[in-house]
Amino acid sequence: MKVLGILMEPFTLQSISTTKTGLVWLLRAGWMAGTLPILIASLPSSHLNSFRTLLLGFAKRGKIMPPSSHKFTVPQSFFLHFYMLGVVWTTMLLMGTWYFAYKVAPLSAESLSDSAAASHLTGGSHVFSLHKSRFPSADDRFNVWKSAFLLLLMEVHVLRRLNETFHVFNYSPSARMHIFGYLTGLYFYTAAPLSLCTFCALEVVTFAANQVAELNVEGQDMLSITDFDLWGYVKPITRLGWCQWAGAAIFAWGWLHQYCCHAILGSLREHRDQTAEYAIPHGDWFEIVSSPHYLAEMIIYAGLLVASGGADFTIWLLMVFVVANLAFAAAETHRWYLKKFEDYPLNRWAILPYVY
Repeated sequence: MKVLGILMEPFTLQSISTTKTGLVWLLRAGWMAGTLPILIASLPSSHLNSFRTLLLGFAKRGKIMPPSSHKFTVPQSFFLHFYMLGVVWTTMLLMGTWYFAYKVAPLSAESLSDSAAASHLTGGSHVFSLHKSRFPSADDRFNVWKSAFLLLLMEVHVLRRLNETFHVFNYSPSARMHIFGYLTGLYFYTAAPLSLCTFCALEVVTFAANQVAELNVEGQDMLSITDFDLWGYVKPITRLGWCQWAGAAIFAWGWLHQYCCHAILGSLREHRDQTAEYAIPHGDWFEIVSSPHYLAEMIIYAGLLVASGGADFTIWLLMVFVVANLAFAAAETHRWYLKKFEDYPLNRWAILPYVY
């Protein structure tokens, strides 16, 4: 079996490489397909008014969606589905990538020795050796751990959003969103975490599948809690570069302000059965823009982009999609505020202070 595995290794490597290329381009095509219509609708041309109106109809939700537009809509409380999906999917990717990085992508000679010992204990797994051979350089191993770090930041983000859905936002029973926006949200929280780890996602999946198969076929015992090397799992994260920590700082800045802005929005409706009356939000970044929670979201993904090192075009496309989508929605929200409230502060911008 080991000889057969060695003979099959070049074909397996080629298959993973081909599939990975297809996955990357599929994700990129998805982000471009989601961004291009928004960019077209944003062009200042009267010939695009119908297209712009159609796209706004898809983007409207909650307070800016009139009751007459409730056809093909779902409750806005279905936002819960986005974050449940995001938490489950991101957690799976994070755990798989972190375990894979620990086993296959050591960042030091000491870790390399540990991995070699682990390979010996598992009988010199063919797939273990296969994946280890795919990340021979220090840069490759660093990128695997960087993927784990990006997923860790994403996990912190989606966990907070899920908690806010339960404990902060009190969605009105009449609040709706278009089914197209709902499907877009489901796609986003599937594709965004995957876009952060395309460098090693397929290797992680095949490695995890092989580990499960070995446990089932060979009857190996799971690692005992007393043998769990917590510091061994955490230490490589401390070896990441200044770029990753600068990105994490930017991420934390946006994360904290979004938390504050969501708390302000949630306080405007303390009871879910409250009638659909709205008030002008005040506090934090609401004093300068109409949609500071969207601005904070942009900063969060900018932090992820910086933490990635900026070399992955897929993450750039993810960032462009987030900016285009939220800027488009923020402009409509700003117009709604100006129309709804005669005393709305005129010094507020839509989403980017002193710019837009």
